[in-house]
Amino acid sequence: MTNTNTPTADEQPENDGIEQQEGAERPTVLVPLEVLEGDSMPDGTSELLANAHVVLLGYHVIPEQTAAEQAREQFGETAMKKLSEFADRLTTAGATVETRLVFTHGEQATIDRIIYEHDCLAVLVPNSIEKPESVLVAVRGTVGIGRNTQLIAGLFAGTDIQVTLYHVLGPKEEADDAQTLLNGVEADLVERGMDPDAIDILVEETETPIDAIARNGREHDAVVMGETDRSVTTFVFGMPSKQVAERFLGPVLVVQRERAAEGGDGPD
Repeated sequence: MTNTNTPTADEQPENDGIEQQEGAERPTVLVPLEVLEGDSMPDGTSELLANAHVVLLGYHVIPEQTAAEQAREQFGETAMKKLSEFADRLTTAGATVETRLVFTHGEQATIDRIIYEHDCLAVLVPNSIEKPESVLVAVRGTVGIGRNTQLIAGLFAGTDIQVTLYHVLGPKEEADDAQTLLNGVEADLVERGMDPDAIDILVEETETPIDAIARNGREHDAVVMGETDRSVTTFVFGMPSKQVAERFLGPVLVVQRERAAEGGDGPD
């Protein structure tokens, strides 16, 4: 997968990784790092994303009065050196990688734009782990579930990693209905190449889903969860994925909602 974007004033694409192998179905995962503010690629990231196509985004937020070209001229070489080191670790583990370096006035807008431009299936909220052995997958419902299974099977099919499908019962939802939902997810994963013996199912009733995901996540090495619609609540208290990452202290893969089709409107 090569980068065909035209550089804008605040960025210049780089392609330091290797090409995706023909026929491989590598899920595209964005790894954003505030590269000049001390962010490094946490231990275990390379192993977790060994089967991914990684878009490694190094970004630096600059003051409104600072021109992006000036910041790139001053800090670009240092930032790209760090990104190249991180990319080498990922490719050594087996991932394909392309790097982007952005000097921006808006962190979230930049991340949203890169997700859209590269059609990223998931974004990693990075935290350190040892060798990944088990992953908790928080399943909310049927919306977007195909993207979840695409990511999980793409990353973990054919590996020794154990996957637990986890669902919190909603109001008036019956446990049998939740079991049927997760059985369907399991069947899809098996069809995509997952070993059925590598999949467990857990259904729980709780009034605090975020706390429950973080609590159960502590028994695993990573958490996979879907993107949540932004609202006043999430802006005040932080996105649920960030909350889980802060309480769980491990990496969280956030599966993105499907963006507009090509030719449609991109993010603002």
